[in-house]
Amino acid sequence: MTDRKRRKGLIAGAALLGGVLTVSACGGNAATRSDARAGDQQAQRQVDEAAAKDSSEAEITIAPEDGTPDAGIHRDAKVTVSGGKLTDVTMTSVTAAAASKQTIDGTLSADGTSWTPNESLARATKYKITAHAVDSKGRKAVENSTFTTVSPLSSFIGNFTPEDGSTVGVGMPVSINFDKPVTNKRAVESAIKVASSSNQKVIGHWFDNSRLDFRPKTYWKANSKVTLDLNLDDVEASPGVKGIQDKTVTFNIGHSQVSTVDAKTRQMTVVRDGRVIKTIPISAGGEENPTYNGRMVISEKFKQTRMDGSTVGFTKKDGKGEYDIADVPHAMRLSTSGTFIHGNYWGKGIFGKANTSHGCIGLADVKGAGDASTDGSWFFNHSQLGDVVEVVNSDDKTIQPDNGLNGWNMDWSQWVGGSALR
Repeated sequence: MTDRKRRKGLIAGAALLGGVLTVSACGGNAATRSDARAGDQQAQRQVDEAAAKDSSEAEITIAPEDGTPDAGIHRDAKVTVSGGKLTDVTMTSVTAAAASKQTIDGTLSADGTSWTPNESLARATKYKITAHAVDSKGRKAVENSTFTTVSPLSSFIGNFTPEDGSTVGVGMPVSINFDKPVTNKRAVESAIKVASSSNQKVIGHWFDNSRLDFRPKTYWKANSKVTLDLNLDDVEASPGVKGIQDKTVTFNIGHSQVSTVDAKTRQMTVVRDGRVIKTIPISAGGEENPTYNGRMVISEKFKQTRMDGSTVGFTKKDGKGEYDIADVPHAMRLSTSGTFIHGNYWGKGIFGKANTSHGCIGLADVKGAGDASTDGSWFFNHSQLGDVVEVVNSDDKTIQPDNGLNGWNMDWSQWVGGSALR
């Protein structure tokens, strides 16, 4: 073998040996790293086990969940704990405009397992809740949630009549006008309950997408109590629009008073609790503008008010009202379109003899509404919101049920047919 061949053989052998050594070296690193990972995992398990032994058994739950963009403003906010007791709950609101914080007071339950705010929350407001608790071994737990309440654009409310705590007549329906159109009528109507102490069956009727009225088949029983429960919080009226009301309203039904106006005889008979208490001469709508027939409910009372014909379509060529009386005495509204029963001091000698108005019912009165002896004053003082005035024998049509609080002009089968629950 020449020196050159010997050198080539040595180089090849060295290369092979080097290759073996290299492979051997790689295999050695993998084993070492595997051992290291195993050691790390064992150490982590020991740390986790130690942490688990030291962690609190108290588990805090905050509603709404962190990041909720459309939380309700009544019942949604609540903190609860299991396996321990709450020691401290802090709730703050942050208004973007002023970047100011306001603390919301709340009440901790007697057993320390729940907390709720004392007040309804504001719409379109960001809130943060931080809750602390301890378990039976004194180990502490903490939880946080930040959420935003529903905005006015994505929420709706119902404006209702009559007022809470009021006393009204037997004809007063529960009338609710929603500030957003309702497409999911069944869900909304299902969330509203109306009940009477007289046990009368009460049914709702939708007049359109924004108005829902409730009434029994016949007038409310005198001296009964009616309860309205608005359980609309978190109820979806239409896609993306949720209710925010959780309210109970009660009102009393006073005496039964139904007054019948005969447009032909121009007399009004006032019946209180089944007994005639007064007959009053009146003046109804004239030949060109007769008074509506039908049962109408007194919805507003004004000792004096202005009546301008231009506001209800009675105008002259110059656009001004055919009448404009600044101080009409003892006026009570019977329709949305402008029908009133009111005192009249300018129509001398017409009561019981001639129908001369633009559709209203006039009673003898004096300017200034200061004489208690007039028919206008007497009827005003002896009437309450919700009393019924029924007009008969007029040359006009029957008033539409949705023109005022006048659903009594719809028969019961039609009324029930307008419920989303039927």
